[in-house]
Amino acid sequence: MTTKKLALAAMLCAVSAVAMTGIAQAREQIRIVGSSTVFPFTSTVVERFGQTSKFPAPILESTGTGGGMKLFCTGIGSETPDITGASRPMKASEFDTCQKNGVESIAEIRIGYDGIAFAHSKARPSFDLTKAELFQALAKEVEVNGQIVANPYKTWDQINPKFPKVEIEVLGPPPTSGTRDAWVELVMETGCKEFPAIKALDATRHGVVCKTMREDGAFIEAGENDNLIVQRLQANPNSFGIFGYSYLEENLDKIAGNSVSGVTPSYESIASGKYPISRPLFVYVKAQHVGVIPGLKEFIAEYTSERAMGADGYLVDKGLIALPKDEYAKVSAAAAKLQPMAKPAS
Repeated sequence: MTTKKLALAAMLCAVSAVAMTGIAQAREQIRIVGSSTVFPFTSTVVERFGQTSKFPAPILESTGTGGGMKLFCTGIGSETPDITGASRPMKASEFDTCQKNGVESIAEIRIGYDGIAFAHSKARPSFDLTKAELFQALAKEVEVNGQIVANPYKTWDQINPKFPKVEIEVLGPPPTSGTRDAWVELVMETGCKEFPAIKALDATRHGVVCKTMREDGAFIEAGENDNLIVQRLQANPNSFGIFGYSYLEENLDKIAGNSVSGVTPSYESIASGKYPISRPLFVYVKAQHVGVIPGLKEFIAEYTSERAMGADGYLVDKGLIALPKDEYAKVSAAAAKLQPMAKPAS
């Protein structure tokens, strides 16, 4: 290497060191953003970490999965988060944004599994629904007599005469939420496959019909605060809510999970894969901040410890569906090394 190139390399290293030192000087607490579904699990680890370690409790904010990814991928430095929680995998486009903005080393940690509950007040009985019927209730456009039309269904009995004659009102997450992404993928896109005229559409139109939620008041975006949905279900026993299983488990004295294709959401049905609306949960760590932000490596060690994420861990008590033993061993080993993730396929 020439003297000029050596000098340039030394200068770049010095600049990088100064920049990263600035993170530590500017911030002594870990900063975490992301999914409202992952929030209660991370909050529990934050509390434990603050009580049992020499480091201050991290700052935690519920921004939704999409909002968390946006903040996480803005770059490195004290003004950017160290960790984001996600109720779906990072997208290829988000990975590219991270890389473009200098977030080049990202560790993906699968913390466990969660089911998405379609819940209601205990003041009313459940009625079993299929994914196709949920699609009919919530899609902006549906198939009627072989034609694609604006959703005409106002009451549940119009979808199936066995259902009660009550207005369709479902409270759910906004587009920035990973729960919304997972609901669209696991319910809407699956349910729409039951309708021949929709299946026959070209790819672009098919995607629009299958993924777009109705906007006429039957589906209500209730923000990222799932506790507000629980409160509104109590206020209106005829309404339903969409949120992660952990919120259902925390409020079983007030609400119940409706069955989907004959299976109700429970720890056992989600862990076994029988409940049809389940998904993995993640945290993503900015590895370039490790060793610079005090306690970051130690916080990840606590989060991925057997006492937290294991089959009998304290996160299971909060509603997390634990990873199978062999999968947990692989995840914890990778997390200890903070192995950089590869670009997602999509």
